[in-house]
Amino acid sequence: MVFGFFKKQLLDVIEWPDEASGVLAYRYPMQDREIQSGAQLTVRQTQIALFVNEGVVADLFGPGLHTVETRNLPVLTNLQNWDKMFQSPFKSDVIFFSTNEQIDQKWGTASPITVRDKDFGVVRIRAFGTFSYRIKNPKVVYQKLSANKEVFSAGDLEGQLKSTILTSLATYFGKAQISFLDMAAHQENFSQILKNELADDFENYGLSLESFFVQSISLPEEVQSQIDKMASMKISGDMKQYTQFQTAESLTKEGGGSSAGVELATALALGQTVAKSMGTADTGGPNNDDVLKTISQLHDLKSKGVISEAEFETKRAELLKQIK
Repeated sequence: MVFGFFKKQLLDVIEWPDEASGVLAYRYPMQDREIQSGAQLTVRQTQIALFVNEGVVADLFGPGLHTVETRNLPVLTNLQNWDKMFQSPFKSDVIFFSTNEQIDQKWGTASPITVRDKDFGVVRIRAFGTFSYRIKNPKVVYQKLSANKEVFSAGDLEGQLKSTILTSLATYFGKAQISFLDMAAHQENFSQILKNELADDFENYGLSLESFFVQSISLPEEVQSQIDKMASMKISGDMKQYTQFQTAESLTKEGGGSSAGVELATALALGQTVAKSMGTADTGGPNNDDVLKTISQLHDLKSKGVISEAEFETKRAELLKQIK
């Protein structure tokens, strides 16, 4: 029995000197070791130390140099039933937690999320981005995530956090019914909305969600193709008048200002007016309204310099003769 006691190593210095990148929690090795009264606990600026007694979380220490004694171990004193004074040595687990921000964590939809879009109906959306977090409540992290691990890293937590993000994402899409076009056009605002939605989920694991970014949102190729066609049609509609003008101008230049160029410009204007009336009645030719509209369009061409004043007057006289 005496031999066993002296075999144990009495700890007078406890610290986590080699805090590796991506490591969230580190259990100080306590095999064949016990902590003696007056031991020095060093907690660095980016760390928090937690004493755990037989799986039950006890006292927490922030950054600084701490002397381990009864007065700063109130919870452990109660758990150990130390009635009057510190019992030395004693056995306890010490877990160090990193409070560094874990930056550039990736998230994304492995498979599309089906949502109901107010513009396109039921569609499948893919989304990708990054986020960052840090440990906020070590006791909760220990109880829910890291209890049985000697070393607990961001990689061990990656799958759980991605599942949390995608579940919240799908739920939010389902109840919000936000248009895909609105999401894609306002990604910064959308990122902030989702960050707020996810904050409570992260806090439930003892974490603080520091940042959340939506970097891309996409639709299936066939749906995106339809959107591209719709955009092209809109652009084509806005450009129609300009294109007609450019065509008439080009023809006039090719004609060198000759009557041939004027005739082609007149034909374009008159043809557009007549085409609008097709399908409503067969008049056998342009009616009075058509002729007047054509004259008005020729006047626009004259104002833009496509035809001269004299050419306009000549064609106007010819068209006026067609009025019945």
